[in-house]
Amino acid sequence: MKKILVVDDSLAIRTAIRRLLEPMGFTVDEAENGEVALHYCEEWGGADAILLDIDMPVMDGLTFLRTLRGNTHLAQPPVVMCTTHSSLEKIATAVELGADEYIMKPFSAEIVAGKLATVGVGLA
Repeated sequence: MKKILVVDDSLAIRTAIRRLLEPMGFTVDEAENGEVALHYCEEWGGADAILLDIDMPVMDGLTFLRTLRGNTHLAQPPVVMCTTHSSLEKIATAVELGADEYIMKPFSAEIVAGKLATVGVGLA
């Protein structure tokens, strides 16, 4: 079963994404900010993909992404940004830092499944 790490400071968003992914056959782990997600990657590192919000307290998504991609000792799963930001500047920054895809909130199960398939994490 493929595992997705959902990183978002909103419990409601994490729960909504879990409810989209689990019926598709994904296992879902959660982190409420980039610092918790980084610890998850350091300790368990087993996510097949990460769905990552940008604006979070403690450690935002762009800082997490920069840190993850800069650490060659950590697994480097595909990262799909999930955010309300639509500015080209934020999108460009996320891509420069190593984001593989970008989803605008709100989104549907079909959009999430399509983006995960695009980054090679579809279910067989």
